[in-house]
Amino acid sequence: MRGGERVLELHCEAFPEAPLAVLFGEPERVSAAIRNRPLVTSQMQRIPGLLRYYRYLLPLMPSASRTVRVPPGDLLLTTSHCVAKAFRKTPGMRHLCYCFTPMRYAWLFSREYLGPVRARLAEPLLAYLRHWDRKTSAGVDRFVAISHHVQDRISRFYGRESDVVYPPVDTDAFTPMPGVLRDGSYDLIVSALVPYKRVDLAVEAYRRLPGRTLKIVGAGTETAHLRALAGDNVELLGWRSDDEVRELYRNCSMLLFPGEEDFGIVPLEAMACGRPVVAFRRGGATETVAENVSGLFFDEQSVESLAEAIARAADATWNPGDIRAHAEKFGVRRFLAQMAECVERTLEQK
Repeated sequence: MRGGERVLELHCEAFPEAPLAVLFGEPERVSAAIRNRPLVTSQMQRIPGLLRYYRYLLPLMPSASRTVRVPPGDLLLTTSHCVAKAFRKTPGMRHLCYCFTPMRYAWLFSREYLGPVRARLAEPLLAYLRHWDRKTSAGVDRFVAISHHVQDRISRFYGRESDVVYPPVDTDAFTPMPGVLRDGSYDLIVSALVPYKRVDLAVEAYRRLPGRTLKIVGAGTETAHLRALAGDNVELLGWRSDDEVRELYRNCSMLLFPGEEDFGIVPLEAMACGRPVVAFRRGGATETVAENVSGLFFDEQSVESLAEAIARAADATWNPGDIRAHAEKFGVRRFLAQMAECVERTLEQK
């Protein structure tokens, strides 16, 4: 279960009687805590085979959001990176939005998502999406950002203030190896294989590090390209179960996090298992990685900068207990307590 789904699951557990409103979904693909409740969907749910090609239906999503009939109540709690914050509240209802980010592909990273040519062709659509995204932000009574990095975007793009509540890492599920923690025999990436994640930097860096091994968990549009680029010391594993990923964390030397992310739950999962992280010094990682305690940073998204940081991390001495203790600051209890405060303040707003 990835970070966004885990947040939704915790919200469902906190409000066990509340119905769940989504643009569309496939209940059998999510946890019982999410699927075992009344489900409200948009008219997009009627499209046959939707989940195979929904990404291509982005232009329909703003109008589809207006067809979601939110049941009456005191609070509309949305988790949103695109459409959910546009759901219409009923009279007398307050709207609290837990915002993963304003639309990344509309505001910031259209070239990384679409490529330079398609980004230029899509600019009229992206301009419309930016206008719609900002306009619908007015329907939110209170924003909560997943990081200070996202808080800055909410201020910049929506002109709104927000609280910050970091997403939780499951420190009960992700734990160090029982017994004596051995040195890892490989380095690790856990990521969707898409351009903005910059996994290509790591694959190229390991051409310069023949004495080290890199395992990559994930799949995506870049899989074939990365496989062609990879040397003999790089292994692409595809997606693995949570239990398998935990064992990979436990037995690695370090986790690499080469992209710029809004927050990033993967580094915290690795740290909860007592393993250090090498991350790009931008975005959410600067708020989760404690430099020289739970990991270190590289300053340029270049092969040279990343390779040098990997070498530094390999030569450093790491204390797994200190790394684990840092990850525990981002645990579930902290998240639930802070979100409860945000809910209370939202309901008290005039």
